[in-house]
Amino acid sequence: MAPRPTPDHRLQRLASAFTPEWVAAQRWYRGKSRTLTRVELLDASQIDESAGWLVVLEATDAVGARARYLVPVVLVGDLFSEPRDGDGVWSAIAGLMLGGGELAGARGQWQFSPTNAGSELLPGGAAALASAAERRLEVQQSNTSVALGESLMLKLYRLVEPGTNPEVEVNAFLTEVGFREAPLLAGSAIYLLDGEQHSAAMLQQLVPSAGDAWSWVLDRLSVEPEGPAEALRGVEQIGRLTAAMHEALASRPVTPGFPSRLATQEELSEWSTGAKRQLRDAVDVLDDALRPRLANLVPRITAGLAAIQQSGAVRVSRIHGDYHLGQLLRTDDAFVVIDFEGEPARTLAERRASASPLRDLAGMLRSLDYAAHATVGRDPSSGGRSQWLGAARAALLEGYGGLRPDQAPLLAAFELEKACYEVVYEANNRPDWTWLPLGALERLAAR
Repeated sequence: MAPRPTPDHRLQRLASAFTPEWVAAQRWYRGKSRTLTRVELLDASQIDESAGWLVVLEATDAVGARARYLVPVVLVGDLFSEPRDGDGVWSAIAGLMLGGGELAGARGQWQFSPTNAGSELLPGGAAALASAAERRLEVQQSNTSVALGESLMLKLYRLVEPGTNPEVEVNAFLTEVGFREAPLLAGSAIYLLDGEQHSAAMLQQLVPSAGDAWSWVLDRLSVEPEGPAEALRGVEQIGRLTAAMHEALASRPVTPGFPSRLATQEELSEWSTGAKRQLRDAVDVLDDALRPRLANLVPRITAGLAAIQQSGAVRVSRIHGDYHLGQLLRTDDAFVVIDFEGEPARTLAERRASASPLRDLAGMLRSLDYAAHATVGRDPSSGGRSQWLGAARAALLEGYGGLRPDQAPLLAAFELEKACYEVVYEANNRPDWTWLPLGALERLAAR
């Protein structure tokens, strides 16, 4: 491949190392279902005087689709690798954010910005990072997260997309309005190219936890008889947390991008169209053995989805967008919300769009269904788990503050849509799990 001009002759020689085979093998590469045919070195910037660089690659697949990726690189002689813990590259990137630095590339520019919370989380500022241990976390697949000491976490967005990442935007907003049940934002980084802004990284509070709420609930469900009751109390906590999050997100409607208003008829129509499309996709993705099972439900599911178009006064605001038990961390006696990126399969515009907060509730209800059934699988003697699920649904809604009667059909419609989404996801990624959302659709459609 022919590299574009870069600011260092070593990278010109090493450009050939960024092969399609190497990129396709990286877990942050998004297009694994398509053949990658070409990779070009688009830009590179050295991080201060270290051996670390920020590299932007442009990958083209067999059908001509292009995507750009951020690749931090360490150069040692004529060899390159991604940074390892202790190399100092992660700390250098975080230091640029805390200090408000800039980096120039051959084609673009990197801008790093701190927030007021940065000094609260790390009183010594960028200088204190020199003694902070680097520990790459194994919780991200499409991005990279690194713990820095005991108070900060660096997150790099590998896919370089034009626009503002909703996670940076929402975390900044929640930090500003004083919502403390989400990590504080300490800083962010953007990449400017050809007049367009791309979110590149964020620096936020590292929340000490005992794991996520998904594992916490599953652990409780496996311990009889006290565990399931403890899990129910936790679910009610999650309901209260969800209500507080939605209240915070709607608290400053004059802030651009964070409205609190009634949905328009155009929005309701778009939601309705999207839900029907999701149902069609779910039917189409199933094999010949399972497709009739869902096809028989289509009339009842369609009738349930009609509530979206028929809803009256529906409030919209910013929401979490990909809300489930895995997006909550369990602290000593509470929960903290993380990961406001939204559903990764959706476009950036879709993930930043305002929506009904009931979508988050529907996502959490579906997650509770997964938790209840994942512990017993297809075991027919799972009546106790079904009883727990009914109690958990009630606990979540009670903690949330309840629903108005006119909200119940809309929430049910969003649950149906989410379960259809799950059928598509499972069929494409975990076919052995397709039974779970398919069974949920049968139960939901029968109500």
